[in-house]
Amino acid sequence: MRRNLFPGALVALSLFVPPVAVADEAEIESLRLAIEELRADYDQRISDLERRLAIAEQNAAAADYMAEQAMPAVVGEASNPAAFNPAIGVILQGQAWNYARDPGEYSVQGFPYGGEAGLIGEGVGLAETEIIMNANVDDKFTGWLTAALAIEDGESIVEIEEAWVEATALPAGFGAKFGRFFSGIGYLNSKHSHSWDFADQPLPYQAFLGGQYFDDGLQLRWLAPTDLYMEFGGEAMQGGRYPAAADSRDGIGAYTLFVNIGGDVSANSSWLAGASWLDADAIDRPSGDEDEPLFFTGDSNLAGVQFVWKWAPQGNWKQRNLVVQTEFFQRHEDGTYQLSDTSVAPYDVRQDGWYVQSVYQPIPRWRFGARYDQLSTENPGPLFDGTLLAAPADDPRRFSVMMDWSNSEFSRLRLQYTRDEAGPANDNQWGLQYIYSIGAHGAHTF
Repeated sequence: MRRNLFPGALVALSLFVPPVAVADEAEIESLRLAIEELRADYDQRISDLERRLAIAEQNAAAADYMAEQAMPAVVGEASNPAAFNPAIGVILQGQAWNYARDPGEYSVQGFPYGGEAGLIGEGVGLAETEIIMNANVDDKFTGWLTAALAIEDGESIVEIEEAWVEATALPAGFGAKFGRFFSGIGYLNSKHSHSWDFADQPLPYQAFLGGQYFDDGLQLRWLAPTDLYMEFGGEAMQGGRYPAAADSRDGIGAYTLFVNIGGDVSANSSWLAGASWLDADAIDRPSGDEDEPLFFTGDSNLAGVQFVWKWAPQGNWKQRNLVVQTEFFQRHEDGTYQLSDTSVAPYDVRQDGWYVQSVYQPIPRWRFGARYDQLSTENPGPLFDGTLLAAPADDPRRFSVMMDWSNSEFSRLRLQYTRDEAGPANDNQWGLQYIYSIGAHGAHTF
């Protein structure tokens, strides 16, 4: 009987197993679907959390920006632009100047000055006082205003030297500035007077740019993504200031192009080289004697090259440093001059101008400098004999030396001597200058 029971049990077991296997497969599929649902829900929750985090970070950044702009001025933080809304600074300048010859009779033969070129006023007096205001407009733009206060003929005047807005978020290394600004041509032109190494501009700037060229317009720049510093730029200007004198209704009266290349040689030295070009239209541009001016109508082209070398042990310029710089300019003017007797004469002349200077700081606070500057011109022809436009017998030139002391980066006292052989007679010129900065004060460019 036992032998008949075992086969029956096997048959019963074979009938029972298949339903259990089918039940296990259904449960596995159910579990797999549940896991997929959990994974989808998990991914959705992660996505929602990441989106909320991004929004929170944006809100925090905006709050920080608004708090920085609204931050009140804090005593002792005058050099921090974030401490002001906007940052406000004042540059106080004054001088005492002495000439051996009468400065009222000064002129440079062959180069009738225009614009604001000329000698520093004789005697004790105020120089140009600058009021500077700047701030971020928002996260895409920044604005700058420089108002110059000066005294001319005993009267106080206010001149807007700079009033520009700059785009700060352009892609691919591009930059844009629009408004009124100092042109990027040359090395010294874009620098404010309080950052000059001498009390006055070199002869080429005086003769070719009216001292310093600024105008209303648009500037575009591109900084190349290279280890070597390479900047390219151009400007379209209204042409309302010397050496231009275009009809502002025409919109654009001057164009510029410039390129600057530089880099570090070691931890001690750096250099900058550049070239620039200015094309300006002139319509009845006055120059020379204010009472009997000479009027030029035509085209004025100015090309220039520059080189600057700076040295400081281990880059520590506060202890000891040396700066050597030079610029060369060539101007070509083609047009006509209306002379003082109302006659009109054709004028097609090339003129050169250059300077070289060196400033050495052997110990903290004290600097010593020397500068040589010179002009030369072609002969415009016999029609200009007896006028200020006739070529001089000798090339106009000057030699200047200076010594200054700076108690800090915000104050400077300077003594300067110039041997002037550019005017109608050789002249010995002595001057004292003070420069003080209060309030916000931005860093100077290279």
